[in-house]
Amino acid sequence: MPTLTKLYSMEEAATHNKQDDCWVVIDGKVYDVTSYMDDHPGGDDVLLAVTGKDATDEFEDAGHSKDARELMEKYFIGEIEEASVQEIPELKIYKKEEPKDSLQKLVDLAKQYWVVPVSVITVSIAVSVLFSCKK
Repeated sequence: MPTLTKLYSMEEAATHNKQDDCWVVIDGKVYDVTSYMDDHPGGDDVLLAVTGKDATDEFEDAGHSKDARELMEKYFIGEIEEASVQEIPELKIYKKEEPKDSLQKLVDLAKQYWVVPVSVITVSIAVSVLFSCKK
């Protein structure tokens, strides 16, 4: 008969964030590392820094050995409920525009706002016609 795995919410795992009561979540699995705090090669502050969130990236970035991964199973107490895992917001990428010289900016503005150059030309023509008629 298969054993049932205890399910925890991220909120519940986050409450276990002290030296004498420390849980860590890695790959959706919950580990009670309280008894391992003093033995952790990186120190207890490393474990305390990742409580209350998914520590998978930090764990992978540290380059843990196969032995470390096997040792983890000793501290396994359950899994995170899928519904309690928060969605990661989509990353927005903004394109940085290359700086333009002032002449290019002026040309771009003229193309964008064609009314101003056309108005200047129209007024110039009207003034020259009126000035020609008076002579």
